[in-house]
Amino acid sequence: MSFPSASGRTLADLRADAPVGLVLAPSVSVLQQGGNRFGFALFDAARRQVAEAPVALYVSRGDGSGLRGPYTAHSESLAVRPQFRSATTANDAAAAKSVYVADLSFPKPGRYRVTALIRLDGRDVSTEALTVVVTQPEDPRLPPSVGQLAPKVSTPTLTDVAGDAARISTRVPVAPELLKTDLADVYGRKPVALLFATPALCQSRVCGPVVDILEQVRAEQTSGDVAFITTEIYRQNRVDMGLRSQPAAYRIPTEPWLFLLDRDGRVAERLEGAFSAHELRSALARLRAQG
Repeated sequence: MSFPSASGRTLADLRADAPVGLVLAPSVSVLQQGGNRFGFALFDAARRQVAEAPVALYVSRGDGSGLRGPYTAHSESLAVRPQFRSATTANDAAAAKSVYVADLSFPKPGRYRVTALIRLDGRDVSTEALTVVVTQPEDPRLPPSVGQLAPKVSTPTLTDVAGDAARISTRVPVAPELLKTDLADVYGRKPVALLFATPALCQSRVCGPVVDILEQVRAEQTSGDVAFITTEIYRQNRVDMGLRSQPAAYRIPTEPWLFLLDRDGRVAERLEGAFSAHELRSALARLRAQG
């Protein structure tokens, strides 16, 4: 389905024929010069999530000039098979069920405005323009970028807590296979899928679903060539205790974050916020193709 071209238009021109009707809620906070995976949700005035609608994003300068787009978005389901759906997710009415994803490119660091155009009932509606900050590709204050060496840290395992999984996981039930491997033991030896998430304490409401997704995709693997690890965010699983040392070392500003590390310990891909099983499988295929 086609959306209007940005050529020769400003943001005001684009929105002249598409009144504001929905809210754009990004699931990402870190955007860098170059290509970016931009995950987001859409909500109506009653805070009901809008899913499965045709959507495109547009990017402009702060004053609405330099409009670029459309960047067509696609909807990704966060559903898993019943045996992998945790009670944590099932009992959370606010848990995310889908995410829109678009590929955005920013030519240089700075402040930009991002707007969504949505086709509903045969007409276009827009969202208020969201201001985003784009940084340099390797800002030392932010999580390690693709191509950088990831921090080598030790992640807690079931062995460390004598099998008391509640000390290192807030998921119910626990996913023991995601808690068996210490990152320090496999770092630089084999590829790793490392997920920082806290299912029961997640402010974004997507940690439960993505841990479920990681467990399902892990169970689908037969070769054992990739290590799957999940680690919690907060000390003693209490928000008031602050970050554990592992997410602090990775400088993550939000949760969840997934890092795919190659066999040398470099970041091959990273996904902030919600992601689908389809996206994870595709990312793992690219990771394996790197050798």
